[in-house]
Amino acid sequence: MNKALVIIPTYNEVENIKTVVDKTLEVKSFDILVVDDSSPDGTADVVLELVKNHTGRLFLEQRAGKEGLGKAYIHGFKWALKKKYDFIFEMDADLSHDPKELSPMLDYLKSDFDLVIGSRYVKGINVVNWPLSRILLSYFASLYVRWITFMPIKDPTAGFVGYTRAVLEQLDFKRIKFVGYAFQIEMKYKIWRKGYQYMEHPIIFTNRELGVSKMNGEIIWEALSAVLILRIKSIFNSTQ
Repeated sequence: MNKALVIIPTYNEVENIKTVVDKTLEVKSFDILVVDDSSPDGTADVVLELVKNHTGRLFLEQRAGKEGLGKAYIHGFKWALKKKYDFIFEMDADLSHDPKELSPMLDYLKSDFDLVIGSRYVKGINVVNWPLSRILLSYFASLYVRWITFMPIKDPTAGFVGYTRAVLEQLDFKRIKFVGYAFQIEMKYKIWRKGYQYMEHPIIFTNRELGVSKMNGEIIWEALSAVLILRIKSIFNSTQ
């Protein structure tokens, strides 16, 4: 039987974590790994209580400090590979991603695809409750990534993503350099460059109602500069 895991990184998500865990556990095919970066608001304490009632399906990894999204996901990837999961997903903790989409996304990985992306932009712009400025920033950032890298993925910054075990085993995690918004771009770019098959599955992205967004100017600047760095490196290194 194929094993599927969804990794949910958290930092100060105490208001959302129980709801997102409960909704995700309703998707019967999936286990959950919460990777918490020592949230001072007690997010990990809530998860520990939930683990008591969901032994074998819900797991918690606590990291010593806040090191960024990319580091949290790589920690989760290594854990998942060690535990022999066949399909590994990324999903936000703020309920912007609907766990009900996990099942159709998993079906792609069980067929001929190596990477599946929950895409906001594959069929128009499917974003709910974002201010216009945020929509424009995200959409034009996606166009910028495609223009610089030639990568045809329409939502390269998407954070709702699934991988086959084989894909993650082929990546050298030590060479994943970016930790914020740019991490999502770097992962997709390196997988696309290796020639793996991907599918963009249309989703509706809903802005968080509770808690505080982790997006800031530093993260955006990292993403913009990362695209240029990835492209330049790829010119001189065919295996990049």
